Amino acid sequence: MTRIVAARTLDVRAPTSRTLAGSDAVHTDPDYSGAYVFLETDDGPTGVGMTFTVGRGNDLCCDAIAALAPLVVGRELDEFIAAPATWWRRLTNDSQLRWLGPEKGVIHLATAAIVNALWDLWAKVEAKPLWQLVCDLTPEQFVDCVEFRYLTDFCDRDRALDVLRAAAPGKAARIAELRRDGYPAYLTSAGWLGYPEPEVRDRCRQALGAGWRSFKTKVGVDVSSDIRRCEVMREELGDGVALAADANQVWDVGTAIEWMGHLRPFGLRWIEEPTSCDDVLGHAAIRRGVAPVGVATGEHAANRVVFKQLLQADAIDYVQVDACRLGGVNEVLAVLLLAAVAGRPVCPHAGGLGLCEMVQHLAVIDYVCVSGSLADRTAEFADHLHEHFVYPSVVRDGRYVLPEAPGYSVELHPESYAALRWPDGAVWR
Repeated sequence: MTRIVAARTLDVRAPTSRTLAGSDAVHTDPDYSGAYVFLETDDGPTGVGMTFTVGRGNDLCCDAIAALAPLVVGRELDEFIAAPATWWRRLTNDSQLRWLGPEKGVIHLATAAIVNALWDLWAKVEAKPLWQLVCDLTPEQFVDCVEFRYLTDFCDRDRALDVLRAAAPGKAARIAELRRDGYPAYLTSAGWLGYPEPEVRDRCRQALGAGWRSFKTKVGVDVSSDIRRCEVMREELGDGVALAADANQVWDVGTAIEWMGHLRPFGLRWIEEPTSCDDVLGHAAIRRGVAPVGVATGEHAANRVVFKQLLQADAIDYVQVDACRLGGVNEVLAVLLLAAVAGRPVCPHAGGLGLCEMVQHLAVIDYVCVSGSLADRTAEFADHLHEHFVYPSVVRDGRYVLPEAPGYSVELHPESYAALRWPDGAVWR
């Protein structure tokens, strides 16, 4: 028996604003950060989880994690393993803390950190990487991880079981394929908005030489500069390489449609977050207005209900789950099922601190257990901060290498915790 005896938090921040890595039309000076939680046990490994922010406010997430911690401290891990969805509901439905959401905002980011730590602990106890832990579940065990409340008008337990049972026969072959070939990725690191044109060109050339064939750029500050950036990237990448764009919610609906008209000649794969993350009908209108360019969103979709509405309204072409914006692994599994029912590809959002390490597991789970397809699917990758991780994500020839270490891959080296700790770590002193 493994009992959770304590939970401690750590505010970790990387000074990416100094290089403008991660910069876009809204986040002009991001310091990629993680609100970490460590679930300590009486006789086993420590479960490590995190949620992602871009600097100020990371401390608020740590405080929210501490507020949720009494709901798990003192409990046996076997209780979570026996009823994952019940535990998830307990975390998101505390009679007082629920008022702070429900299932959105800082309290839901904190939920993600604790839930991710629980799954990391479970995977370590089983000595499996997270994706393998989930892929080894039966369809019935998989759906026992999902909170179906608010979803049953679109996907209920029986419909979910149909999806999982249909995918089950090819699981072993798909795992073998991923071990051989990796999971397809797209690169954001060449197109950060703060990078000058020579750096964009150089990064595109280097990435092409490293085998990348799918890219994304940031847009949204100025039409002429966006046109020029897309021209530069097309000149370097050629017409046969996929290129997407990300506006980070900076536009109104009409502006998005008009602005994208100027970018139409560049054959964009999608426009990401073209307007407010909460505007389901706005996304639907933009999708109609910018076709055949696709619409992608989800990085800031607060919960599974928003994703359900986006899919019901035919508002998006690409489902971009985030490992920390949603309430951890349980809620991600719910959205993977919703996407499969709607027939939309999942292209996880990553970058940041630790997101690439986590979403590689989620992309594998979608392919192996749920969708059974790699058609038009890529997971995001950004090439910074991985040196801080004990088991960093690895990409070869534009594909994630299947992670094999037990857990959810988010642990940092001890010296990195010490260096990046806010406000007294070495990089901040």
